[in-house]
Amino acid sequence: MTETNTTLSISVASGKGGVGKTNLALNLCLALHELGNTLVLLDADLGLANLDVLLGLSPEKNLQDLLGDASAENVVIPLAGDGLVLLPSASGVAELVEMDDDVQSLLLGKLDALFRRYDFLILDLGAGISPTVLSFAAMPQERIVVITPEPTSLTDSYALIKVLCTQRQIRNFQVIVNMAESQKEAKNAFNRLAQACEHFLSLPISLLGVVHRDPMVTESVRHQVPLLKFAPTCQAAQDIREIAKKIMERRIRLKDLISRSPILKPLI
Repeated sequence: MTETNTTLSISVASGKGGVGKTNLALNLCLALHELGNTLVLLDADLGLANLDVLLGLSPEKNLQDLLGDASAENVVIPLAGDGLVLLPSASGVAELVEMDDDVQSLLLGKLDALFRRYDFLILDLGAGISPTVLSFAAMPQERIVVITPEPTSLTDSYALIKVLCTQRQIRNFQVIVNMAESQKEAKNAFNRLAQACEHFLSLPISLLGVVHRDPMVTESVRHQVPLLKFAPTCQAAQDIREIAKKIMERRIRLKDLISRSPILKPLI
């Protein structure tokens, strides 16, 4: 009898770098953990992994070790006891960056049992539309695309969504507008992206939330302390907690769909 899945997997992606995606993924995990959820945060930026840098960590093992004798339990780093763990990646390892079918199958086989023990699997992807990014974006049940109001962010995010929609037949995207000066600016940015997706792809996208520009974000990165711990009451931290509540509500609504879906859909 097949075990019923209860884990919601979400990839956090962006069309371009510099939009605060990794920082947002980390702090969303902390906010979801505050709400009583258990999570695995997977650093899937296989070219330039830096979640460990944001946390001031120096992992002894990472995803590359799973290609050898290491088990998932040997590689994970507890961030908040066993309720929130990090699966660190390695930067610039060709075998991971240019992942073939055999490597993908090996990794998913070793990680599946670990993922099933948690409420959420959050994947922090690399920026852009490389084949590995597209694969990791297509595997999970849900996708969050992080944008900023900058025109280049909107253009590149549209390109990411277009490729996933036309080449991978994916049609569910949630958008977070980060570094917004105001709600009005955020709504305008989202509307421009949504109109392009609707007009050219006949694809509706959803606004998951807005995170306002906040000087505490830069300070937290400089101190290598997550924002929700460094400045828990600042505006950006409050915004992230509101988004976490929506994600938690969405997991409850999608319970039946999650139970019928693999945590990560193999692309082989």
